[in-house]
Amino acid sequence: MMNSRKSTARWLSRGTAAMLMVGCMLASGARAETLAERANRGLVELMTSGDAASIAMAQDLASVLDDGATRRLLPVVGHGSVEGLIDLKALRGVDMTITQTDVLDYAKKHATVPNVEAITYVAKLHNEELHVLARAEIGRVEDLNGKKVDFVGGAKVTGPAVLGMLKVNAEGVFDNHAVALKKLTSGEVAAVAYVAAKPTPVFNTLRSSGLHLLAIPMTPALANAYVPAQLTVEDYPDLIGAGAPVDTVAVGTVLVVANLAPNTERFRNLDNFVDAFFTQFPRLQEAPYHPKWSEVNLAAELPGWKRFAAADTWLKRNVVASAPALDDKELREIFVKFLDERAKASGGQTLTADQKGQLFDQFQRWQQTSRAR
Repeated sequence: MMNSRKSTARWLSRGTAAMLMVGCMLASGARAETLAERANRGLVELMTSGDAASIAMAQDLASVLDDGATRRLLPVVGHGSVEGLIDLKALRGVDMTITQTDVLDYAKKHATVPNVEAITYVAKLHNEELHVLARAEIGRVEDLNGKKVDFVGGAKVTGPAVLGMLKVNAEGVFDNHAVALKKLTSGEVAAVAYVAAKPTPVFNTLRSSGLHLLAIPMTPALANAYVPAQLTVEDYPDLIGAGAPVDTVAVGTVLVVANLAPNTERFRNLDNFVDAFFTQFPRLQEAPYHPKWSEVNLAAELPGWKRFAAADTWLKRNVVASAPALDDKELREIFVKFLDERAKASGGQTLTADQKGQLFDQFQRWQQTSRAR
């Protein structure tokens, strides 16, 4: 009888131990699953263009929008606007990217990215300036005719386009910025073209004598495609002299999203992101966040492209209708009057009608791509 009880006790003890072991295994598995679910809940991956401003602004978004429970933004450093657009279509898990508007239009026109027309945008962002850094023997952009120019990142599209409009026939090579700058200092290339928000830290380590930024003269063709901009000594004290700003052009950037199927988790996560982004946008325009946020107008439209549905719905629901705008004729008359009075007050030469028209066209393009201050 005693042996029977001991046997039963041992059996119960073993059974209890086995059940505890199974329970521990199940509990461990449940914790691991909960951790994975928590880490991926509301996850949206944003690929930056690789520019310092783009990276900083993606980090700003993560800082403001991540709530630790329902939403998480994961910035991924990309290799440039061209590569970012390809990665948005080809890489698994990339939900959004920051790219240049001219890169987007180029991809559509030349079909460099399959089904790029299906991409939608959330919002236009800031402008980025074209930097053409040249060796001492290159005095003007026209001196690049027949010379090697290294086009880096988004400048793979912007650089050849701008030089083409200026009738400058340069030999293009395409490297990352580290290799390009090494080739520039060694004399292997005559110039490096790079699109970035000024001031870019890419040029901070340059100490080579004679390197300087080339001016890009504004022409009617350029005015139809890009926005006038300037680089100053405050931006690059080692490359630009005091009182000698360098004219250039700028190109807009835009936040675009992948063509995801509706009613999927990733699509719902994007909806959630857009609502949080637009709702909390005013915080991004305050310190300590990147100053380029001050250029962003969420309601600005990108001609030829469709806005992401959630962004379009939010804007229609929340943006107050603006006051009636001046028509084109009235605005042109005010602008011409301003130019005439400015020339008279400064003692400058009165502009011709064609020159006034070109300046007005540039003003309208700036107005469309910049936030009113």
